[in-house]
Amino acid sequence: MIETSEIEKSQTFITVEIIEYVPNSIVIKTILKKSTGSISVMSVDTREGLTERTTPFDTFAQVIDGKAEIVINKESHVLETGQSIVIPAHAPNSVLPNGRFKMVLTVIKSGYE
Repeated sequence: MIETSEIEKSQTFITVEIIEYVPNSIVIKTILKKSTGSISVMSVDTREGLTERTTPFDTFAQVIDGKAEIVINKESHVLETGQSIVIPAHAPNSVLPNGRFKMVLTVIKSGYE
């Protein structure tokens, strides 16, 4: 389930509260989307995960609720609430099911082809 509408500008919000867990689902809500990058918040239910993929841009991932296991270049990183990691451009990465969690993903689209 992906929601494409952006968050209303000039309005305060609590990031972890703008997205809910949905049973057996991954939900993504866009906070801001521009041609130069995007900021999204994602909730992932207990047994869900993201299969291996690569992107042409660096991605900043910050866990805002729960715990996530992110694998980058076959190396596992377990992030807990408040922890972050930068996923390098072109690096194979996946998110393994490890309990439910919410995270913010920020993609900056510059400096790469």
